[in-house]
Amino acid sequence: MFKNIKAKYCAIAFLSSAFLAFGLYNVHSVSGITEGGVLGLTLLLEHWLGISPALSGLVLNAACYGLGWKLLGKDFLVYSAVSAGGFSAAYKIYELFPPLWPGISEKPLLAALIGAVFVGVGAGVCVRIGGAPGGDDALSMSLSRLLRINIQWIYLAFDLIVLGLSLTYIPLGRIVYSLLTVVISGQIIGFIQKIPFGKKAKGKPNSPAENDPRQKES
Repeated sequence: MFKNIKAKYCAIAFLSSAFLAFGLYNVHSVSGITEGGVLGLTLLLEHWLGISPALSGLVLNAACYGLGWKLLGKDFLVYSAVSAGGFSAAYKIYELFPPLWPGISEKPLLAALIGAVFVGVGAGVCVRIGGAPGGDDALSMSLSRLLRINIQWIYLAFDLIVLGLSLTYIPLGRIVYSLLTVVISGQIIGFIQKIPFGKKAKGKPNSPAENDPRQKES
């Protein structure tokens, strides 16, 4: 199971997820801007159906990772486990300290832009090497493979659906900034997927992610 796993990719998955966690803790959690996706869906289910995010999040993420394993293989599962572990461990450490920029809550536009960079780069690099830090990423990777659509459009479609449904209980003003950050972060993730990675081997792709047909599409 582990013969194709590369220590370098594991380190990249861990560090990129730690970078993502840094942004979510210091920007998103302070500003109240959401990324939509599975997180937004769990909050929606809690509001309207009274289902705890602890339960719905577990079920939804497990389903997304299960689909990813089926379509993307065992290497995906290993890199995703490293990524998810890195995210949780890093976030736990960040919680030991107060947020670095508490005043960013008063500047939602700046928070949306900075938050998009952390999410786009953190998730994008992890996806690039073939892992997924969260259920959203696993679902987007799987659907991109299945539907042969560039991954940034899968991210955008999923987030737009969740944010649209969230308008039933979240003020429009907050949704606008969330929409901005999901559009930018999704485009950053898509851009990172097109960046050459690693040394090209003769007759072989230069990273696990390049087995995905979306890399051949513009």
